[in-house]
This record gives sequence, structure tokens and C-alpha cells, in this order.
Amino acid sequence: MIIIPPKNHAGIAGKAGSQFTGSVFPYMTMPSTDGVTINTVNFTPCARTYWHSHENGQILLVLAGRGLIQAEGGPVRVIRAGDTIWAPPGERHWHGGSPDSFMTHTAISLGVTAWAEEVTDDQFNAVATEGER
Repeated sequence: MIIIPPKNHAGIAGKAGSQFTGSVFPYMTMPSTDGVTINTVNFTPCARTYWHSHENGQILLVLAGRGLIQAEGGPVRVIRAGDTIWAPPGERHWHGGSPDSFMTHTAISLGVTAWAEEVTDDQFNAVATEGER
């Protein structure tokens, strides 16, 4: 077991190699340990990740605000504080703040993250679906 007190967190540099569009404020909560990396990221409105996937999946815990997320081939979906998202291994996706709201999430990434191309404005601005609430 490892306990990492706040004073020993890796700080605001965030996960090396992460790719974002817009202004984001990543905080490395736990550097890669046994193939698990934990980041907390504050996204400003319209800020988002690039397309990416995770070798063994990713868990997102939305802490504040409202954001958008999309898995490749699926609709853009609205996510809100309190939502938990599971992106299965290898699923290409992106996530970020909505056009009119910041969004903060903690990302638990399992295995290697494969970063791809930037999410276009057209992709980001597609009509978002609310889903079940």
C-alpha cells in the first residue's frame, strides 16, 4: 500500500505527453504506479483532450461543472458533476469542458495512453445528447 499525502503529489505539471486544446490545468495526483496514473484536470469552457485511448481502460470521476465526452463512432454526450465514466481498453475517445461551463474530473488511466489527433471544432460542436439522468 502507498499513501501519497498532498504535499508529495507531483503537482501541476500533469501527465507527461498529455495533449489538450484550449486552457486546462492538470494536476498529477499520482504518477504512474503499477500501470495506474491519476490526474485531476480543470478544463475551461471548450477546452478538451485530443482523441486518445488507454491500454487497459480509463475511469473518469466528474467532480464539478459540465462537460462533453465522445467515444469514436458514438454521439457527443453531456457529463456532469457526480458522473462516473468507464472507457474500456482501446476505446478512442475525448473529453473536456462544455461550450458554456468549466469541468473538473479525476482521470484514472490504466496502462499506456495512446494520444492521437486533435478533436476538430466541428466534432466538438456536434449536438450533444443528454442521456439518462
